[in-house]
Amino acid sequence: MEQQFDTLQFGIDTFGEIPADDRGNPVSYAQAIRAVVDEAILADEIGIDVIAVGEHHRPEFAISSPETVLAGIATRTSRIHLASGVTVLSSDDPVRVFQRFATVDALSNGRAEVILGRGSFTESFPLFGYDLRDYEILFEEKIDLFHKLLDETPVTWDGTTRAALQDADVFPKTESGPLTTWVGVGGSPQSVIRTARYGFRLMLAIIGGAPRRFASYVDLYRRAAEQFGTTAYPVGVHSPGFIARTDQEAVELFYPGYKVIRDRIGATRGWPALREDEFLSEIERGSLYVGSPETVARKMAETIEALDVRRFDLIYSLGGAMPMSDRLRAVELYGTEVIPMVRELLAERSTAEQTLVGTAG
Repeated sequence: MEQQFDTLQFGIDTFGEIPADDRGNPVSYAQAIRAVVDEAILADEIGIDVIAVGEHHRPEFAISSPETVLAGIATRTSRIHLASGVTVLSSDDPVRVFQRFATVDALSNGRAEVILGRGSFTESFPLFGYDLRDYEILFEEKIDLFHKLLDETPVTWDGTTRAALQDADVFPKTESGPLTTWVGVGGSPQSVIRTARYGFRLMLAIIGGAPRRFASYVDLYRRAAEQFGTTAYPVGVHSPGFIARTDQEAVELFYPGYKVIRDRIGATRGWPALREDEFLSEIERGSLYVGSPETVARKMAETIEALDVRRFDLIYSLGGAMPMSDRLRAVELYGTEVIPMVRELLAERSTAEQTLVGTAG
């Protein structure tokens, strides 16, 4: 169901990283997936707005089929919205993506959202028989077809990346209106413009560096939507982080596993190993939201205000092989302490600004 919102929304995001049991041993892939379901149930109970489940095809991550996990979550929850984060559309079939999310939407009574992406990780391309040389055209053609499918009427389409369609009707239909559709963008102005052209929502993947540098992308999205005559929806952000009772505890729990995952990925991309001083600098000035509830809430409020966004999703599980109990506690702290603090901080700043304006007038 297409969502209209002006108020702030807060979500959590996971790729199904492999946690540890209480003895410190990594759990199985099956246990990791069940842990995500447990975390989603808790998030639903404490009022978190969204859980997003990402698609990966690497040994560090248990979830390769987000919609299947979301379908399981749908039957165990009642209010939380269920999103992919992201669905790698380039190496998937738009018709099947639509069908799977329409099914999740049915199981959840209209709570499904899809976040489409080109794929910053490329393992899915050779796995499913796609040529990376077609990276751009795959996404361009497939997002065009997906856009047509959202009308839920017979589709005629022709391209180079899949079989043509002639008056093809696709099932199931949704019963609560068009699927809420976002596009995840990591740093390409062209991707921002494409998102606006199709009238989709913009989700900024800010995983490193100062968040403020993305302000120009928010402005570009709004200007492009105006030029295309589409709707500029409220923008969202997702970034990594972790919450514990104190700053020190959060760092001690999160850093070891985060470094392992970061260095494994970096080894395939020519990055040097992560140093602890770089990690701490990213917490202080960059896009890591790691710390106590107070620390994380202040940093989130600053980002929301600086970018003028209306949704913030915290990627909470990138600490890798930490105990499942610590991940559950992080979700609980996020929902019960961080989110209320962020709302309060932003309300206080808004009141202060209004007072200054009134005084100046």
